[in-house]
Amino acid sequence: DPVRYISNHSSGKMGYALAAAARDAGAEVVLISGPVAIPAPSGVEVRNVTTAADMLQASSEAVDAGCDLFIASAAVADYRPQSCEADKIKKTSEQMALPLVRNPDTLATIAARADAPFTVGFAAETTDVARYAIDKMQRKKLRMIVANDVSVPGLGFNSDNNAVTVFWPDGQASIGPDSKQRIADRLMVLIGDHLDQAAG
Repeated sequence: DPVRYISNHSSGKMGYALAAAARDAGAEVVLISGPVAIPAPSGVEVRNVTTAADMLQASSEAVDAGCDLFIASAAVADYRPQSCEADKIKKTSEQMALPLVRNPDTLATIAARADAPFTVGFAAETTDVARYAIDKMQRKKLRMIVANDVSVPGLGFNSDNNAVTVFWPDGQASIGPDSKQRIADRLMVLIGDHLDQAAG
């Protein structure tokens, strides 16, 4: 309803740091962003979206226009309420059921395209981080995936710091703990090396 919503703890800081790192590496950057409370890095094109469907549409349009690398770091909700009310839902009973339906999967949709760019996903986990991340990479046919344990205090969601493990089909690398910007800079070097290998 207009007053309440379902969300998560993601701040967008990692995605914005990646956009800045890609810009600094010489890329033309399109930053597709959900609602955040941080300023966008200068020198990048920002496309603001609100819903998961909006993000899929904006991402598809960006790839249609020509895209060598697609990094999906946004913590998009897997489900959304089946219906949204125009007015605040009033308290009338002790319990309320809220049916949820699946959102479109932007990352899987982009990776499945015949003209898919080099696609890198993110996996925020709380247990069995490596197993779930590798499974996600394989299921969604990603070239690489960046995984982090968001249950670690002071790292991940809403923090300025992070620690990640990057997986690809025949290897892995750990980065951090460090600031999200320094992690983003190192990620861009690693991703750039793999992108060059794929192109060459």
